[in-house]
Amino acid sequence: MRDVYGREISYLRLSVTELCPLRCRYCMPEEGVCKLRHEDLLTEEEMLRAVRTAAGLGITKVRITGGEPLTKPNILSICRGVSGTPGIRETVLTTNGIRLPELAVSLREAGVSRVNISLDTLDEGKYAYMTRRGHLQDALAGIRCALDAGFEKVKINAVLIGGFNDDEIPQLAALTQRWPVDVRFIELMPMPGNQSFGSESYIPVMKVLKCLPDAVPCDEDGVASLYRLPGALGHIGLISPVSRHFCAGCNRIRLTADGRLKPCLHSAEEFSLKGLSDAGMAEQFRRAIRAKPECHGQLDAVNRSLTRRGMSQIGG
Repeated sequence: MRDVYGREISYLRLSVTELCPLRCRYCMPEEGVCKLRHEDLLTEEEMLRAVRTAAGLGITKVRITGGEPLTKPNILSICRGVSGTPGIRETVLTTNGIRLPELAVSLREAGVSRVNISLDTLDEGKYAYMTRRGHLQDALAGIRCALDAGFEKVKINAVLIGGFNDDEIPQLAALTQRWPVDVRFIELMPMPGNQSFGSESYIPVMKVLKCLPDAVPCDEDGVASLYRLPGALGHIGLISPVSRHFCAGCNRIRLTADGRLKPCLHSAEEFSLKGLSDAGMAEQFRRAIRAKPECHGQLDAVNRSLTRRGMSQIGG
Protein backbone atom coordinates (compact mmCIF):
# COMPACT_ATOMS: atom_id res chain seq x y z
CA MET A 1 0.00 0.00 0.00
CA ARG A 2 1.22 3.49 -0.83
CA ASP A 3 0.75 6.62 1.21
CA VAL A 4 -0.40 9.94 -0.25
CA TYR A 5 3.20 10.85 -1.11
CA GLY A 6 3.75 7.68 -3.15
CA ARG A 7 5.88 5.83 -0.60
CA GLU A 8 5.27 2.08 -0.53
CA ILE A 9 4.72 0.98 3.10
CA SER A 10 6.16 -2.50 3.56
CA TYR A 11 7.68 -2.49 7.07
CA LEU A 12 5.87 -2.83 10.41
CA ARG A 13 7.62 -2.21 13.73
CA LEU A 14 5.67 -4.19 16.34
CA SER A 15 6.24 -3.33 20.01
CA VAL A 16 5.27 -6.24 22.25
CA THR A 17 5.94 -4.55 25.62
CA GLU A 18 6.79 -1.16 27.11
CA LEU A 19 8.82 -2.74 29.92
CA CYS A 20 12.58 -3.20 30.11
CA PRO A 21 14.96 -4.26 32.89
CA LEU A 22 17.33 -1.41 31.91
CA ARG A 23 16.69 2.33 32.25
CA CYS A 24 18.69 3.88 29.41
CA ARG A 25 18.73 7.64 29.94
CA TYR A 26 17.60 8.54 26.41
CA CYS A 27 14.81 5.96 26.40
CA MET A 28 13.16 5.52 29.80
CA PRO A 29 12.86 7.39 33.11
CA GLU A 30 14.78 6.03 36.10
CA GLU A 31 11.60 4.78 37.75
CA GLY A 32 10.49 3.04 34.56
CA VAL A 33 7.17 3.54 32.81
CA CYS A 34 3.77 3.01 34.40
CA LYS A 35 2.83 -0.61 33.86
CA LEU A 36 -0.30 -0.86 31.75
CA ARG A 37 -3.24 -3.00 32.75
CA HIS A 38 -3.32 -6.39 31.04
CA GLU A 39 -6.63 -5.56 29.37
CA ASP A 40 -5.11 -2.41 27.82
CA LEU A 41 -2.39 -4.36 26.00
CA LEU A 42 -2.74 -6.21 22.74
CA THR A 43 -3.06 -9.93 23.30
CA GLU A 44 -0.88 -12.31 21.31
CA GLU A 45 -3.89 -13.20 19.18
CA GLU A 46 -4.55 -9.51 18.47
CA MET A 47 -0.89 -8.92 17.58
CA LEU A 48 -0.90 -11.78 15.12
CA ARG A 49 -4.23 -10.67 13.62
CA ALA A 50 -2.72 -7.21 13.16
CA VAL A 51 0.31 -8.74 11.43
CA ARG A 52 -1.93 -10.82 9.15
CA THR A 53 -3.95 -7.71 8.33
CA ALA A 54 -0.78 -5.74 7.63
CA ALA A 55 0.55 -8.51 5.39
CA GLY A 56 -2.68 -8.38 3.41
CA LEU A 57 -2.01 -4.69 2.77
CA GLY A 58 1.55 -5.23 1.57
CA ILE A 59 3.69 -5.41 4.72
CA THR A 60 6.53 -7.90 4.13
CA LYS A 61 8.91 -7.15 7.02
CA VAL A 62 8.18 -7.07 10.76
CA ARG A 63 10.58 -5.87 13.43
CA ILE A 64 9.69 -6.98 16.96
CA THR A 65 10.65 -4.36 19.53
CA GLY A 66 9.86 -2.99 22.99
CA GLY A 67 10.73 -1.93 25.66
CA GLU A 68 12.74 -5.09 25.81
CA PRO A 69 10.89 -7.75 23.78
CA LEU A 70 12.76 -10.63 25.41
CA THR A 71 11.05 -9.87 28.73
CA LYS A 72 7.74 -10.94 27.16
CA PRO A 73 6.95 -14.45 28.50
CA ASN A 74 5.41 -15.57 25.18
CA ILE A 75 8.01 -13.92 22.92
CA LEU A 76 8.93 -17.19 21.17
CA SER A 77 5.29 -17.91 20.36
CA ILE A 78 4.87 -14.37 19.02
CA CYS A 79 7.98 -14.75 16.84
CA ARG A 80 6.78 -18.09 15.46
CA GLY A 81 3.39 -16.58 14.69
CA VAL A 82 4.84 -13.54 12.94
CA SER A 83 7.40 -15.47 10.90
CA GLY A 84 4.74 -18.00 9.89
CA THR A 85 2.34 -15.36 8.59
CA PRO A 86 1.81 -15.65 4.82
CA GLY A 87 3.35 -12.66 3.09
CA ILE A 88 5.88 -11.87 5.83
CA ARG A 89 9.30 -12.48 4.30
CA GLU A 90 11.47 -11.22 7.12
CA THR A 91 11.07 -11.27 10.92
CA VAL A 92 13.73 -9.33 12.81
CA LEU A 93 14.16 -8.24 16.42
CA THR A 94 15.77 -5.42 18.40
CA THR A 95 17.03 -6.16 21.92
CA ASN A 96 19.45 -4.98 24.60
CA GLY A 97 20.97 -8.46 24.31
CA ILE A 98 21.14 -9.43 27.95
CA ARG A 99 18.73 -12.38 27.58
CA LEU A 100 20.21 -13.66 24.34
CA PRO A 101 22.45 -16.27 26.06
CA GLU A 102 19.29 -18.19 27.00
CA LEU A 103 17.09 -17.31 24.02
CA ALA A 104 19.22 -16.79 20.90
CA VAL A 105 18.97 -20.36 19.58
CA SER A 106 15.23 -20.56 20.27
CA LEU A 107 14.62 -17.21 18.55
CA ARG A 108 16.46 -18.42 15.46
CA GLU A 109 14.38 -21.61 15.47
CA ALA A 110 11.22 -19.48 15.85
CA GLY A 111 11.96 -17.75 12.55
CA VAL A 112 13.84 -14.61 13.57
CA SER A 113 16.38 -14.03 10.82
CA ARG A 114 18.30 -11.01 12.15
CA VAL A 115 18.86 -9.26 15.46
CA ASN A 116 19.88 -5.71 16.33
CA ILE A 117 21.58 -5.33 19.71
CA SER A 118 21.88 -2.01 21.53
CA LEU A 119 25.41 -1.20 22.72
CA ASP A 120 26.39 2.45 23.19
CA THR A 121 29.74 2.02 24.91
CA LEU A 122 32.52 -0.48 25.57
CA ASP A 123 33.32 1.05 28.96
CA GLU A 124 31.83 -0.83 31.93
CA GLY A 125 31.36 2.29 34.04
CA LYS A 126 29.74 4.28 31.22
CA TYR A 127 27.48 1.34 30.35
CA ALA A 128 26.30 1.17 33.97
CA TYR A 129 25.75 4.93 34.00
CA MET A 130 23.75 5.06 30.77
CA THR A 131 21.61 1.98 31.48
CA ARG A 132 21.37 2.80 35.23
CA ARG A 133 21.42 -0.90 36.13
CA GLY A 134 23.06 -2.90 33.35
CA HIS A 135 26.37 -4.76 33.09
CA LEU A 136 28.49 -4.52 29.95
CA GLN A 137 29.59 -8.15 30.09
CA ASP A 138 25.96 -9.30 29.85
CA ALA A 139 25.49 -7.37 26.60
CA LEU A 140 28.76 -8.68 25.16
CA ALA A 141 27.77 -12.24 26.07
CA GLY A 142 24.50 -11.67 24.23
CA ILE A 143 26.35 -10.59 21.10
CA ARG A 144 28.55 -13.67 21.19
CA CYS A 145 25.54 -15.96 21.63
CA ALA A 146 23.71 -14.27 18.77
CA LEU A 147 26.69 -14.93 16.52
CA ASP A 148 26.84 -18.55 17.63
CA ALA A 149 23.11 -19.01 16.99
CA GLY A 150 23.58 -18.42 13.27
CA PHE A 151 21.39 -15.40 12.57
CA GLU A 152 21.69 -14.14 9.01
CA LYS A 153 22.89 -10.80 10.32
CA VAL A 154 23.79 -9.34 13.71
CA LYS A 155 23.81 -5.55 13.98
CA ILE A 156 24.98 -3.42 16.89
CA ASN A 157 23.13 -0.15 17.41
CA ALA A 158 25.10 2.65 19.10
CA VAL A 159 23.31 5.92 19.84
CA LEU A 160 25.88 8.64 19.21
CA ILE A 161 25.94 11.11 22.13
CA GLY A 162 28.33 14.05 22.29
CA GLY A 163 30.39 14.06 25.45
CA PHE A 164 29.48 10.47 26.27
CA ASN A 165 30.64 8.03 23.59
CA ASP A 166 31.97 10.12 20.68
CA ASP A 167 35.47 9.38 22.00
CA GLU A 168 34.78 5.64 21.51
CA ILE A 169 33.90 5.75 17.81
CA PRO A 170 37.11 3.95 16.69
CA GLN A 171 36.71 1.25 19.36
CA LEU A 172 33.05 0.62 18.54
CA ALA A 173 33.78 0.59 14.81
CA ALA A 174 36.60 -1.90 15.37
CA LEU A 175 34.01 -4.48 16.45
CA THR A 176 33.40 -4.98 12.71
CA GLN A 177 37.01 -6.18 12.42
CA ARG A 178 36.68 -8.46 15.43
CA TRP A 179 33.29 -10.02 14.67
CA PRO A 180 31.05 -10.45 11.57
CA VAL A 181 28.71 -7.68 12.71
CA ASP A 182 27.52 -4.33 11.41
CA VAL A 183 27.94 -1.40 13.81
CA ARG A 184 25.38 1.33 13.21
CA PHE A 185 25.84 4.79 14.69
CA ILE A 186 22.48 6.51 15.23
CA GLU A 187 21.98 10.19 16.05
CA LEU A 188 20.36 10.94 19.40
CA MET A 189 16.75 12.06 18.92
CA PRO A 190 15.06 14.71 21.11
CA MET A 191 12.29 12.53 22.51
CA PRO A 192 9.97 13.14 25.48
CA GLY A 193 11.72 12.23 28.71
CA ASN A 194 15.30 12.91 27.61
CA GLN A 195 15.35 16.68 28.09
CA SER A 196 18.42 16.30 30.31
CA PHE A 197 20.56 15.96 27.18
CA GLY A 198 21.84 19.40 26.20
CA SER A 199 22.61 20.73 22.74
CA GLU A 200 26.17 19.36 22.95
CA SER A 201 24.73 15.83 22.98
CA TYR A 202 23.23 16.18 19.51
CA ILE A 203 26.13 15.67 17.15
CA PRO A 204 25.86 14.74 13.45
CA VAL A 205 26.61 11.16 12.62
CA MET A 206 29.08 12.31 9.93
CA LYS A 207 31.52 12.90 12.78
CA VAL A 208 32.05 9.15 12.64
CA LEU A 209 33.81 9.47 9.30
CA LYS A 210 36.21 12.09 10.68
CA CYS A 211 37.27 9.51 13.26
CA LEU A 212 37.54 6.72 10.67
CA PRO A 213 39.64 8.09 7.78
CA ASP A 214 40.20 4.59 6.38
CA ALA A 215 36.48 3.83 6.01
CA VAL A 216 35.41 3.17 2.42
CA PRO A 217 31.84 3.96 1.28
CA CYS A 218 29.60 1.07 0.24
CA ASP A 219 25.96 0.77 -0.80
CA GLU A 220 23.13 2.00 1.39
CA ASP A 221 21.08 -0.41 3.51
CA GLY A 222 17.63 1.03 4.08
CA VAL A 223 18.11 4.17 6.19
CA ALA A 224 21.82 3.51 6.82
CA SER A 225 24.72 4.78 4.73
CA LEU A 226 27.30 1.98 4.78
CA TYR A 227 31.10 2.06 5.04
CA ARG A 228 33.74 -0.61 5.58
CA LEU A 229 37.06 -0.56 7.39
CA PRO A 230 40.09 -2.42 5.97
CA GLY A 231 39.87 -6.12 6.75
CA ALA A 232 36.48 -5.75 8.37
CA LEU A 233 33.97 -8.60 8.55
CA GLY A 234 31.00 -6.24 8.65
CA HIS A 235 29.93 -2.69 7.83
CA ILE A 236 29.76 0.65 9.58
CA GLY A 237 26.29 2.18 9.25
CA LEU A 238 25.41 5.87 9.69
CA ILE A 239 21.78 6.75 10.49
CA SER A 240 20.88 10.45 10.59
CA PRO A 241 17.28 11.11 11.71
CA VAL A 242 18.26 14.58 12.97
CA SER A 243 20.95 16.11 10.76
CA ARG A 244 19.72 14.66 7.47
CA HIS A 245 16.37 12.95 7.79
CA PHE A 246 15.29 10.14 5.46
CA CYS A 247 11.54 10.82 5.47
CA ALA A 248 11.28 10.73 1.66
CA GLY A 249 12.17 7.04 1.72
CA CYS A 250 10.30 6.03 4.87
CA ASN A 251 8.51 2.71 4.31
CA ARG A 252 7.44 1.95 7.88
CA ILE A 253 4.54 2.15 10.26
CA ARG A 254 4.58 1.41 14.00
CA LEU A 255 2.24 -0.51 16.29
CA THR A 256 2.59 0.06 20.03
CA ALA A 257 2.08 -2.57 22.72
CA ASP A 258 -1.27 -1.02 23.62
CA GLY A 259 -2.48 -1.28 20.05
CA ARG A 260 -1.90 2.19 18.63
CA LEU A 261 -0.72 2.63 15.06
CA LYS A 262 1.70 5.52 14.68
CA PRO A 263 2.10 6.85 11.13
CA CYS A 264 5.35 8.56 12.14
CA LEU A 265 7.66 8.14 15.12
CA HIS A 266 7.60 11.89 15.78
CA SER A 267 3.89 12.52 15.23
CA ALA A 268 1.30 12.74 18.02
CA GLU A 269 -1.33 11.13 15.78
CA GLU A 270 -2.32 7.53 16.62
CA PHE A 271 -4.98 5.05 15.45
CA SER A 272 -6.22 2.36 17.84
CA LEU A 273 -6.57 -1.30 16.83
CA LYS A 274 -7.60 -2.59 20.24
CA GLY A 275 -10.84 -4.56 20.17
CA LEU A 276 -11.40 -4.24 16.42
CA SER A 277 -12.44 -6.91 13.93
CA ASP A 278 -10.13 -7.87 11.06
CA ALA A 279 -12.01 -5.47 8.79
CA GLY A 280 -11.78 -2.73 11.41
CA MET A 281 -8.03 -3.27 11.75
CA ALA A 282 -7.58 -3.10 7.98
CA GLU A 283 -9.40 0.23 7.82
CA GLN A 284 -7.28 1.65 10.65
CA PHE A 285 -4.10 0.57 8.84
CA ARG A 286 -5.34 2.35 5.72
CA ARG A 287 -6.15 5.49 7.73
CA ALA A 288 -2.78 5.46 9.46
CA ILE A 289 -0.87 4.98 6.22
CA ARG A 290 -2.82 7.79 4.56
CA ALA A 291 -1.96 9.98 7.56
CA LYS A 292 1.82 9.56 7.24
CA PRO A 293 3.31 13.08 7.11
CA GLU A 294 5.64 14.06 4.32
CA CYS A 295 8.37 14.86 6.86
CA HIS A 296 8.76 14.93 10.63
CA GLY A 297 10.18 18.45 10.52
CA GLN A 298 13.12 20.02 12.31
CA LEU A 299 14.59 18.06 15.23
CA ASP A 300 17.25 19.33 17.60
CA ALA A 301 17.74 20.21 21.26
CA VAL A 302 15.23 23.07 20.88
CA ASN A 303 12.80 21.60 18.34
CA ARG A 304 11.74 18.39 20.01
CA SER A 305 9.70 15.46 18.75
CA LEU A 306 5.94 16.06 18.73
CA THR A 307 5.16 12.54 19.93
CA ARG A 308 3.69 12.25 23.41
CA ARG A 309 5.47 8.96 24.17
CA GLY A 310 9.00 8.00 25.04
CA MET A 311 10.93 5.52 22.91
CA SER A 312 10.18 2.55 25.17
CA GLN A 313 6.45 3.27 24.82
CA ILE A 314 6.62 3.45 21.02
CA GLY A 315 9.09 0.73 20.16
CA GLY A 316 12.79 1.44 19.67
